[in-house]
Amino acid sequence: MKTKFLPLFLFAIALLGCSVKKNKQVVNLDKRELIKGIRTLSHDSLEGRNFASEGNKKGQLYLANRFRSYGIQPLFEGDYIQSFPELLQGQARQRIFPVENPAEDFSNVPDTLVYGGNVLAVIQGISTDMIVISAHHDHLGIQNGEIYNGADDDASGAAALPVIAHYFKDKKPKHTLIFAEFDAEEKGSYGAKYFLNNFPEAMGSIKLNVNLDMVSRNDKQELYACGTSHYPYLKAPIENLISPVKLIFGHDDPANEAEDWTGSSDHRIFHNKGIPFVYFGVEDHEDYHTPRDDFEHIDQVFYIDAVKLIIEAIDRYDKNLSE
Repeated sequence: MKTKFLPLFLFAIALLGCSVKKNKQVVNLDKRELIKGIRTLSHDSLEGRNFASEGNKKGQLYLANRFRSYGIQPLFEGDYIQSFPELLQGQARQRIFPVENPAEDFSNVPDTLVYGGNVLAVIQGISTDMIVISAHHDHLGIQNGEIYNGADDDASGAAALPVIAHYFKDKKPKHTLIFAEFDAEEKGSYGAKYFLNNFPEAMGSIKLNVNLDMVSRNDKQELYACGTSHYPYLKAPIENLISPVKLIFGHDDPANEAEDWTGSSDHRIFHNKGIPFVYFGVEDHEDYHTPRDDFEHIDQVFYIDAVKLIIEAIDRYDKNLSE
């Protein structure tokens, strides 16, 4: 009797396996360009991508060309780069342009107007309701003769955005997807502030910000999704994602200030305006904000898997977002 029913049993198991595979979304992304992107943005030739530096501008052009090569349209007609002014005064100048002598007196330095650049692209959705997917392309530049390349922080997020956009290009998303490579996060989120303060109301309503900042390495294979404590309805769509990367919720409890990431990156600018956010990132590592945050220290397998997971999360939010 056992022998008679064994083939039927195995056939049923096979069908179940096929069903499980169908339920798990397969994310095919451009791995080669993803790795090339983080390598390029964190190369010494960009000199750490400090705000208003030539290396920073090279990074802007590289990202604009990546969106262009994939056929992703600029958010504003004519140019991917949203230039914005920032007036530097006294000590602010010292923060933007570090000097060998930190005690140098800048109090008599005249005000200096500099320009930053956000790189912005868009995929039109079925509705004008929008999801802004963001990362920051700037880093800390050169300090005391050493280049702070910022491979994880945040070349990892910046390099991922064009690849994510490429994935969604022909998917006909429900929401309009804006891809925002913000400048000057390290200096006070000047780019994100300018973007939101000058966002045309006629373009539609921003329903969610998905922010990527440091997503390319973690010894425990863990990625955090921060923000669901503030916006609990954002947890359910992504809490059962299947990935080699372990998705953990937390770092968003205001009662635990030392562990609260609510204000740690550009997503806080959206949060301060009442726009919900989910911030994907890893915990600080030994190379954070040091000259050792180089391409050679990222975990390429983790990085690829983390970006795949984030793509699935964006897809879930696009299809199921409701408060």
